[in-house]
Amino acid sequence: MLFICYERCSTCKKAKEWLQSREEQFEIRDIKSCNPNEKELREWYEKSGLPLRRFFNTSGLLYKSLELKSKLPEMSEEEQLRLLASDGMLVKRPILVMENRVLVGFKPEEWAEALDKEGNRG
Repeated sequence: MLFICYERCSTCKKAKEWLQSREEQFEIRDIKSCNPNEKELREWYEKSGLPLRRFFNTSGLLYKSLELKSKLPEMSEEEQLRLLASDGMLVKRPILVMENRVLVGFKPEEWAEALDKEGNRG
């Protein structure tokens, strides 16, 4: 599994501790120093089953300064993916990339259910 996070994010810290408490094996990737590219984002978006807007960090300063709340509805999917790939701080985190599923944002119940379905320990 790939755990994508931002080390200064409190939610990411909680999610990491939660994964460790379940003795899950995962690789950590810092979203600020190693931003997901367009191809990765498209793959994760498709695997997640979520609307693309859920991949945006709507509480982030960059999202707000770019006034994306009003601009996103007018943008194509391609434009949104390019924008997400331009700066990791635009991407909601944490993201957990599993073989068959991608989770965005930390919800312990949802993560436990998904990990159990994937056949991971827990």
